[in-house]
Amino acid sequence: MAQLLRVQNFTVSSDGIGAGEDQTLERPFGHVDPVRLHNWAFATASWPGRTDGGGSRGIDDYFTRDFTHNIGAEIMGRNKFGPQRGPWEDHEWQGWWGDEPPFRTPVFVMTHYSRPSFTLSDTTFHFVEGDPATVLARAREAARGKDVRLGGGVSTVRQFLDADLVDTLHVAVAPVEYGTGLRLWESPDELLDRFHLEVVPSPSGVTHHLFWRR
Repeated sequence: MAQLLRVQNFTVSSDGIGAGEDQTLERPFGHVDPVRLHNWAFATASWPGRTDGGGSRGIDDYFTRDFTHNIGAEIMGRNKFGPQRGPWEDHEWQGWWGDEPPFRTPVFVMTHYSRPSFTLSDTTFHFVEGDPATVLARAREAARGKDVRLGGGVSTVRQFLDADLVDTLHVAVAPVEYGTGLRLWESPDELLDRFHLEVVPSPSGVTHHLFWRR
């Protein structure tokens, strides 16, 4: 079976916005409140940061629990990794995830500026330049037969969609509206020329959009 390129648990507002403008170290999502956007996942029993043993079950928890299933590598854009722009001037900055990143696979960070790879726990970050097809080929090799997750952000997902490389997408649409920001789509119908779509509402208020290639 072919290795899939999968977008998982990617959340946008009801007007299609997945991240805000003016990203900083203190505000990874810019003006967008990530708690309002991603609370459906934070509230689940399987959220990795949960320590109290509680949390919701059901469909939201299923998607949270499935995040690592059969994933052998991740691709992300530079802005998901950190707020720096231009040449890497601060190699001490190693991402927003602390000493235990949640990926537990090789991660390929797309950038135009070289930087040495480094490892935190069981995640190794590689900084790579190239078009989407070239980066995907490297990630597939590192994944050793498993699927590759396309982690975002918005611009990176759009780049791979435009290159027609994405096989499946799970997009959670949260019941919030931002008006401005980085927009994944004007409407999910934009993808229906290439993907089947099933829409599944959740009691939490989000609506899960499941796309798979035609």
